[in-house]
Amino acid sequence: MNNKKEIVIGFAVGIIANIIGTLLYILLFSDFGIMETFNAAFKQGHIGSLLALGAILNLIAFFGFLKLRRDQRAKGVLIATLLTAMVILYYKIF
Repeated sequence: MNNKKEIVIGFAVGIIANIIGTLLYILLFSDFGIMETFNAAFKQGHIGSLLALGAILNLIAFFGFLKLRRDQRAKGVLIATLLTAMVILYYKIF
């Protein structure tokens, strides 16, 4: 049971890191507000690129958990990253 809890914690950290990474990218590199950037990215078909850039923070979380020997949490971050990749694939195909 404890392993599942650790994986869920890692998954939550991965999702939160992705959201923070996406928002940081928008705030640092976009001339528009958050919603305007999301709307423009959606209309132009670049929402996948935004999500992929946000997932860069997952690298820090993943390797941080590995360094701390929290392998189950690192597995959760990996699952969150794979989910992000599936969402990006969905947006690219449809």
